[in-house]
Amino acid sequence: MPMPRDIIAILRGVHPDEVVAIGDVLIRCGVTTIEVPLNSPEPFGSIGRLTNHFGLDAQIGAGTVLSVKDVQRVAELGGQLIVSPDTAPDVIQATKSANLSSYPGVMTPTDCITALRNGADGLKFFPSSIVGVDGFRAICAVLPPGTKTFAVGGAGPENFKEWLAAGMTGFGIGSALYKAGDKPADVARKAREIVSAYDQAINFVHGS
Repeated sequence: MPMPRDIIAILRGVHPDEVVAIGDVLIRCGVTTIEVPLNSPEPFGSIGRLTNHFGLDAQIGAGTVLSVKDVQRVAELGGQLIVSPDTAPDVIQATKSANLSSYPGVMTPTDCITALRNGADGLKFFPSSIVGVDGFRAICAVLPPGTKTFAVGGAGPENFKEWLAAGMTGFGIGSALYKAGDKPADVARKAREIVSAYDQAINFVHGS
């Protein structure tokens, strides 16, 4: 099994009948955290299939989670990860009560501190294209040391190095890894490119 990487694959638009094949190629390429946004077709069906097939090999969860009810349903399916577009305290707290990992969406220092105070495991900076590398670097000054952070919506191979150098710890990748209609071979090709660029950026910035 490839080494774990701080890359979250965002499978927006995926269908249950294709999700296992796509999950398989992602994991084989080294992307072992997979999020199915709840505004995808039959998202709970996809999450259930992923957890049944890959629950021991990958962290599977849901994105665009807005309610406690949805958190509970993901937990019942064996999901391990909840990603939200906002910092709703009830969703974060319900996620932690269910022993799932919580990654709420943030843009400001207030968002970040609110999320962490309510138990978030990490922060999703979205859209990172608006926050920007300089904005993120400034926000980092008030974050607790060791805070896990993910750039989503504006991060990719072309700027992995800049984000990592500013202190970002990982990335959520959507259409650059998967877009509705992609075949497993398409996803495999894109995943290999993403992982290669990520590994090169990590080695350049951290020398590991």
